[in-house]
Amino acid sequence: MANYLVTGAAGFIGSRLTEMLIEQGHTVTGVDNLNNAYDVHMKEYRLWKLQDLDGFTFQKLDISERSNVETVERSSVPFEAVINLAARAGVRESVENPGVFLETNVIGTLNLLEMCRRNGIRKFILASTSSIYGANAPLPTPETADSDHPLQPYAASKKAAEVLCHAYHSLYDIDVSVVVYFTVYGPAGRPDMSMFRFTRWISESEPVRIYGDGEQSRGFTYVDDIARGTILALKPPGYEIINLGGHEVITMNALIALLEKRIGKKAILETHPPNPADMLTSQADVTKARNLLGWQPQVGLEEGVSRMVDWYNAEREWAKNISMG
Repeated sequence: MANYLVTGAAGFIGSRLTEMLIEQGHTVTGVDNLNNAYDVHMKEYRLWKLQDLDGFTFQKLDISERSNVETVERSSVPFEAVINLAARAGVRESVENPGVFLETNVIGTLNLLEMCRRNGIRKFILASTSSIYGANAPLPTPETADSDHPLQPYAASKKAAEVLCHAYHSLYDIDVSVVVYFTVYGPAGRPDMSMFRFTRWISESEPVRIYGDGEQSRGFTYVDDIARGTILALKPPGYEIINLGGHEVITMNALIALLEKRIGKKAILETHPPNPADMLTSQADVTKARNLLGWQPQVGLEEGVSRMVDWYNAEREWAKNISMG
């Protein structure tokens, strides 16, 4: 069994991936700075669940500070791989505060790559985003699509991190898997994302904010499938960019209708102008993940939405008070 470093361990995907690694018998050192990019109560909830698991240790720190990363490498047995899920994420927020996105997503990635170089760690996983494919991506989008024209600082920072990873692969022969996440959802998901927001707004009879006409669409994939695909991406050698997710595309209007049916309440719709930083649609071509990793999604959208609503109902007493930004 292996020992892994997972950054962003209190995050949505990072916490579920950590659980899966420990279920498989591995040990995990998790780091997270528990920043306030969204309501920290959600991160504390995920972390509270992880801290009950044997084989998990946690350090609260910021990977954009080199000294913090050096502290991690001195305080642990050697890592089999670094799985970098720590990120400032959010399309609209990156327009308002681009500097912090560069610090975490670029400088943080550089600090971790330097740790791999110094310690001979042969495997590095970087979580990237479908936003790198920009406005004119073919649908479904393959990894060969143009990713040189990002629409906002968030996507630009992730593209820069990918390029750094390629440089360290070329210079130091570090195996790198860049896993490109499309829209991920599930229990304890990010409260600034549509799935949590719509569930909360409909459940609590609050206005559901729609930007534009609601016909913009996303390819959704359940968090367990994303975490499982990321673990499988520990395998391939070399430098690979691998799409994960986006297999079930639905418009925002249709998603609201699906949630209305599952929750048993009608949404109160509130329309707003479209946001120029938003992509109109996204859908992943996951042929490469299927061929290279043997991965394909297992949880359908209706089942995943039901799990999401069930979780919200079970945790409603506190979840209904979570700030959604």
